Amino acid sequence: MSTATLIKEVALHLFAQKGYEGTALSEIADGVGIKKPSLYAHFNGKDDLFVTVFKEVLDEYTSSIHMALKELNGKYTAEEKLRHLLFCHCRYYKDHKEHAAFLKRATLFPPSELAECLHTEFSIAEVIMNEWLIALFQEGIDSGEIHAANIDDLLATYNCLIDGFFLQMFYYKEQDAGIKIQSAWKIFWQGISDGSKPNG
Repeated sequence: MSTATLIKEVALHLFAQKGYEGTALSEIADGVGIKKPSLYAHFNGKDDLFVTVFKEVLDEYTSSIHMALKELNGKYTAEEKLRHLLFCHCRYYKDHKEHAAFLKRATLFPPSELAECLHTEFSIAEVIMNEWLIALFQEGIDSGEIHAANIDDLLATYNCLIDGFFLQMFYYKEQDAGIKIQSAWKIFWQGISDGSKPNG
């Protein structure tokens, strides 16, 4: 493993735990086993390192969702595709808790001097993932599975589910979170599927 890669791994661990402000470059250097000045041979400073880690983790996350989408083909219904994609987000959170925690901390509580940069990077990834979802929602509307709702509304609600599922995965035991997630999906689908409404 290269020194730069090791630096990013140690930085990710510390940033996920302590955030940007709570992490000192000296801690990262100690974790790698090098002197602090040696970090500057690979990164311009903490800002550069933080943004680099953010971009790489975000790219990995986006790629994992894209791979999940590629697993599907025409034989699946829109409901099956949307559910599969949603639960792939949950699986990513479960299997990459440190990465997920870092992303959420960085997007919800970004360091002020990097907020605009991080928002721009996240928005680019969000646009890409939203395009995949828009296509799936349109497919469901065209097939008659989903009633002709405003796609922006469908997209906003689906993304709220993703955010809510993140909290479920972190705050509850896996089995309890799984039950809550299944229930949320059931009501969501009843609400958007053609001819059905949420119970109660």
